[in-house]
Amino acid sequence: MPQSDSATLDLFENYQDYLALQHLYQAALKQLQMKFEVLNDEFQIRTGRSPIHHIETRLKSTASILAKLQKRGCEVTLDSAKQNINDLAGVRVVCGYIDDVYAVAEMLLRQSDVRLVKRQDYIQAPNFNGYRSLHLDIQIPIYLSDHTEHVNVEVQLRTVAMDFWASLEHDLRYKSQKDIPPHICQEMWDAAQAISAIDLQMQSIYKEIQSLPDKQEKE
Repeated sequence: MPQSDSATLDLFENYQDYLALQHLYQAALKQLQMKFEVLNDEFQIRTGRSPIHHIETRLKSTASILAKLQKRGCEVTLDSAKQNINDLAGVRVVCGYIDDVYAVAEMLLRQSDVRLVKRQDYIQAPNFNGYRSLHLDIQIPIYLSDHTEHVNVEVQLRTVAMDFWASLEHDLRYKSQKDIPPHICQEMWDAAQAISAIDLQMQSIYKEIQSLPDKQEKE
């Protein structure tokens, strides 16, 4: 039997436990999506605009779980997946402006039931390929019928511009199944820099417009 098939059997040794794990992480995604929607609505009421453009959620596939555990040399079991993979569940929050990214992150982390495990700021310090985003590994409680589980979720916050670049870069680099030559990697880095400059320019324009008097005040 191929190693991957054997590993799959190990992971699914107790299918009910696997379903329970899926339910647990789906519940965490639902709860976090609700948190962000509530924060977005409140921000809209207070300021007249929404900082969040859209929200995406995803649960890591079985194949991805297996690959990650095997790559790290970890035991291929559900318990091992919970202990060793922080991004079994992920939420991506796409905002209009860079300031919105940090504002939304701050609002989330102020909540008493959200515990920050790890913070990686790829906006201030972009990844080697030009990738920009704010990553928050957090833990939230999920209240079940007879006990409480504390679940890890990876939250990615980025602007529309950052999301545009990251989505296309992922398709070009990881889905093409080709060796990308250095000059194309450099071009993708240059594109990330150009998009970052536009991000900053749009935020500057927004702030300048906000400082202008309202139409009725001018009249």
